[in-house]
Amino acid sequence: MNLLILGCGFTGRRVAAGIAAAGHSVWATSRYPERLDLPGVCCLRLDLDDPESVVSALRAIPAPVRVLLSVPLTAGKAGDWSDPTPRLLEPLGEKPERIVYLSTTGVYGAQTDVDERTLPAPRGPREQLRVDAEQTVRAGSWSALILRPAAIYGPGRGVHESMRRGTFRLPGDGTRFISRIHVDDLAAIATAALVSAETGAWPVADEEPCSSLEICRFVADLTGLPMPAPAATGAVSETLRNNRRVDGRAVLRLLGVRLRYASYRTGIPACLEAEGGRFGSGVPGG
Repeated sequence: MNLLILGCGFTGRRVAAGIAAAGHSVWATSRYPERLDLPGVCCLRLDLDDPESVVSALRAIPAPVRVLLSVPLTAGKAGDWSDPTPRLLEPLGEKPERIVYLSTTGVYGAQTDVDERTLPAPRGPREQLRVDAEQTVRAGSWSALILRPAAIYGPGRGVHESMRRGTFRLPGDGTRFISRIHVDDLAAIATAALVSAETGAWPVADEEPCSSLEICRFVADLTGLPMPAPAATGAVSETLRNNRRVDGRAVLRLLGVRLRYASYRTGIPACLEAEGGRFGSGVPGG
């Protein structure tokens, strides 16, 4: 199998490493490929601000190829947003035989209970751009599967890291629900999606949605970190303003994947261990 990772970031690195270790040919793109430490992976420079780098990188990809598209929306200088999907797919032409696109549960808008039957209901331009990107991917000559992950966390990323840095603020009274997925589980789902022939669009989340207040108390009890201060809902990140429970069991059944971290209750301790252990004093390894 030939695999191309477009946007080799937090999730893509794990997918690339796993598939390369299984003996397949993997190409990974990044604005800074020298920062990727991926044995057995061909790392290519791709900078969306440099169109020549896009064409040069994608010209080198052989056919047929399976593609994990994990490039986020890009922000312009005027604060506007754009979707790079068409610019990335056009140079590939007919090379892809399959594309797995990492979208977001943001496409569900203000809906509070989401499962595989829930249709997108974008509220603003960013959410609409994601829906448009999904449609672009699904309109191609290749087979396509869309994954819509909930909030992604893992070592060095998530509520526990934000609390350690002192940057996390409880939105309002902290009772809004948020679903999450550990990055290792998302990588396993994406890998299974790449090698499968299944199609459609699927929400991805672990089995325990929880409120911000609940997860902060869990992290505080586990680490000794202080509880974060509250903030007005409009002052926190857009993700924390949502109140959404996501049921992601359907895609697990479809792809035959079992979550390693079915809850933040096991996922966050695993993150702390990977980062050097518990940090009762607010310092990893402390």
